Amino acid sequence: MILVTLFPLIHIVATSLSDPKDIAKGMVGLWPSHVNLSAYKTILFENAHIPRSFLNSIIITCVGSILSVVVTTITAYALSKNDLIFRPFLLTYCIIPMFFTGGLIPQFLLVKSLGMMNTIWSLTIPGLISTWWLMVMISFFKNFPVEIEEAAKLDGCGDFQTLLRIVLPLSLAGVATISLFYAVSLWNSYFSAMLYMNNYNDYPLQLILREIVLQSTLAGQMAEEGNAVLAEDLSSNLTPESVQYATLFISIMPMLIIYPFIQKYFVRGIMLGSLKG
Repeated sequence: MILVTLFPLIHIVATSLSDPKDIAKGMVGLWPSHVNLSAYKTILFENAHIPRSFLNSIIITCVGSILSVVVTTITAYALSKNDLIFRPFLLTYCIIPMFFTGGLIPQFLLVKSLGMMNTIWSLTIPGLISTWWLMVMISFFKNFPVEIEEAAKLDGCGDFQTLLRIVLPLSLAGVATISLFYAVSLWNSYFSAMLYMNNYNDYPLQLILREIVLQSTLAGQMAEEGNAVLAEDLSSNLTPESVQYATLFISIMPMLIIYPFIQKYFVRGIMLGSLKG
């Protein structure tokens, strides 16, 4: 099963490192054929916007993930309490966006009217809370031992102190899970940036890589149509496949690096953490 799972990734890496001529001939499998780094050189060094867009994506992902996790955690903790005033109404209000939204045009007009165009807030605020992960955290907090919270309140802790000092340290499994998925969603998103960003210098990595792939694909189509001169200018002697696989590997690499450090929290249960505490 591990080999089956890793096969696409290995093939992507092998293709991105292979000679463009061998890629065009279909000679690449699980091992690079005549190692060639021209695709990575073109993307990372010949395109000056890649480093800046990479930094933009890191900032967007970090800021957006932190805000989403904080707001989702606080909201879920409050909604997990049965004695919360208007709890049924608030739960219904939060669940409605799971089934339908106001639409793309109203959302665009709202973002524009709030003055968030060409800012990081246009990429983070509209999707600040995922209803699905909110429901997951509500369920997570509802299973938290009530005795521990009551003991904290007897020691003089308020609601926020109980959440920060008692509940969150014992809920790292849930927090780490939603943090990872929020980060992956923000890192892979390009459609929001395409709608709300007009300054090329503010583009995230995914939007820049999308344009590179489209440009490379256009070069391949021109080559097939016989426009070899223009195709050579666009592709710099690279095949669309080599550029596409190289950009794909670059875009997924950060998540591959981060995941092993967070994965350990997925298998930790809330009761295990409370017993150790």
